[in-house]
Amino acid sequence: MRLVDWHTGAVTVSPSPTHKSGPLGPQEMATAAVMSSFTVALTVIGVLVPMAAILQVVAAIPMSVVALRYRTRALVTSAVAGTLVGFVAAGTQTAITVASAALLGGLVGRAKRKKQGLFGVLVTSMVVGPALGALTVLMLLVLVPLRELFLETLRNTFEGISRLLERTSALQGVADVIRTGSTAVLDNWWWWAGGSIAFGIVTGTLFAWLILTAILDRLSTIPIPEPLAPSTDDEIGPLPVTLSAVGFRYPGSATSALTGVDLRIETGEFVAIVGHNGSGKSTLTRILAGLEPSEGTVDRPGSTGLGRYGGTAVVLQRPESQILGTRVADDVVWGLPPGDSRPDVEALLDEVGLGGMGARDTASLSGGEMQRLAVAAALARRPALLIADEATAMIDASGREHLVTLLAELPRRHQMSVVLVTHHVSETVAADRVVHLHEGYRVQHDTTWMQARTENPAALHDNSSERLLELSGVEHTYNRRTPWSQAALNGIDITVKRGEGVLVLGGNGSGKSTLAWIMAGLTGPTSGTAQLGGKAMTSRVGEVGLAFQHSRLQLQRRTVSEDIAAAAGPETGSATVSAAMDAVGLDRSLAARDIDSLSGGQMRRVVLAGLIARRPRMLVLDEPLAGLDPPGRDDIIGVLAGLRDRGVAIVVISHDVDGMDTVCSRTITMADGHIVSDSILGSVHS
Repeated sequence: MRLVDWHTGAVTVSPSPTHKSGPLGPQEMATAAVMSSFTVALTVIGVLVPMAAILQVVAAIPMSVVALRYRTRALVTSAVAGTLVGFVAAGTQTAITVASAALLGGLVGRAKRKKQGLFGVLVTSMVVGPALGALTVLMLLVLVPLRELFLETLRNTFEGISRLLERTSALQGVADVIRTGSTAVLDNWWWWAGGSIAFGIVTGTLFAWLILTAILDRLSTIPIPEPLAPSTDDEIGPLPVTLSAVGFRYPGSATSALTGVDLRIETGEFVAIVGHNGSGKSTLTRILAGLEPSEGTVDRPGSTGLGRYGGTAVVLQRPESQILGTRVADDVVWGLPPGDSRPDVEALLDEVGLGGMGARDTASLSGGEMQRLAVAAALARRPALLIADEATAMIDASGREHLVTLLAELPRRHQMSVVLVTHHVSETVAADRVVHLHEGYRVQHDTTWMQARTENPAALHDNSSERLLELSGVEHTYNRRTPWSQAALNGIDITVKRGEGVLVLGGNGSGKSTLAWIMAGLTGPTSGTAQLGGKAMTSRVGEVGLAFQHSRLQLQRRTVSEDIAAAAGPETGSATVSAAMDAVGLDRSLAARDIDSLSGGQMRRVVLAGLIARRPRMLVLDEPLAGLDPPGRDDIIGVLAGLRDRGVAIVVISHDVDGMDTVCSRTITMADGHIVSDSILGSVHS
């Protein structure tokens, strides 16, 4: 089963919660696999890299997280997988270290999950330790060659230590004691082997508890998102669906995200949902996908069947996060249950405009092609309801037009309905009806809310300012010197002056995002130079503020105020945070809100507020207006224009130019990693 998390866009395999009994759920298996990989990686680095042995202690953390949040069988699965991979990757010592990390981390994590204290975990270790010691002794008794190898290794170890000590005359007596003692140990090896394992587990558990307990206490306060639709065997029937006086309030929020919403969706409809950022659009689509409302009722014939045949499918903003297969054809069927009802992959690809591309590497697709692939994967499950939440936000105008045309035609071709959340007025034209939300309420639709201003108070600023950022002969190649090398930039020459506004245009795959990372110093060019004030950009990271295309990846703290303060730097006061929120149009009441409860547009504003609070000399903004409603776009454009007036250079990387003449006086157009034009902004309107 293939599902997508609404906050991060990350794909999971199932919405199933942790099961009390029965086989492992896909969520448990996915977590076990990821955490075992972390443990192996940390262990291998600790073995191979000098002075990195501390990482072998840290390796217990991922395993303790599995034990903290899931059943013991998930921990066992993770431990077995990690031990086998560790053995294959780096031999016996690594495998033993991984197994030890799983044991100690597992004991502590399980104790924290069951709310046991130090006494409880020590009692458990006093049972587990002797049991494993006895099991080891039994194994050595049965496996004679292994026992002989073990004893010979032990004998050589004692002898080597004794000879090393004999080189110092003062330690001759100690060497004799070790040599004499080794005979007693070898003659009674079963006591020594079993006892040392038991003692090691008990003492190791004690130290693991002291090290891990603070970490796990912090992690236990982070809630595990509840699934949108609980696993159920009910008959699948998402449509028709009727919402009556539906409301929803997120935990810890002082206000409701939705209030008194009435809505009915029949089979065969193409419905558009519009509204300002934070108006409740995504919350409404989550309820359509199976989230239980806080108030009101939702009536449908059966379950939503999220991710299942004949149920509900979801396509989100970030197409690359929804792609799991390495080939296009593989991704279409990824996660489908085995059986005779396999879809005609080529026919699906033809339907979404990807005909003949089944053998293509998914990493080679453009943003628009990735979204089409996500739609094909959704159609492979023959959904009755397809939800596209801002699915067009990250693709260029041409790709957006083609995708909306495809979505509008689907209800005519199949027994299904499509719900599209959008901010673009052109995307609502083909809709059978438009649902307009405002501050959580459904209101009468009014197209004037979508009309953006095109004021141009001071687009052409003084161009005689000092040179700030200079790129000369910049080229960049990914996976250089490998068969998978791919040129992203070729011979880029750009100069950005103080207070200048530059708009960088280009289709998906033209090199815009790579250019943004080089401008911010996060990536060094393969050849050529990128300098800020005459010094290499890579040595001045942080002096140019960069807003990522996907805002959620840039937000690292739990609440809005914490994230803005962290982005602004140390010793940032509440006054600075409040001023930054005001500057980007964020209500101060959101300061204490959890980041994951924000809409995509609100997240984008939080990122920008953090950058503004840092007072940079230059900002590079990758798709800063994506996911914003027209009034929100106007607000951000006004903020950026004000920053230019104060001497901050602004580089905007975008697919569209609506309203950008307020901020930018110059346009650079890119294609295939080259600059094809560098001109006054007005020329892009022609």
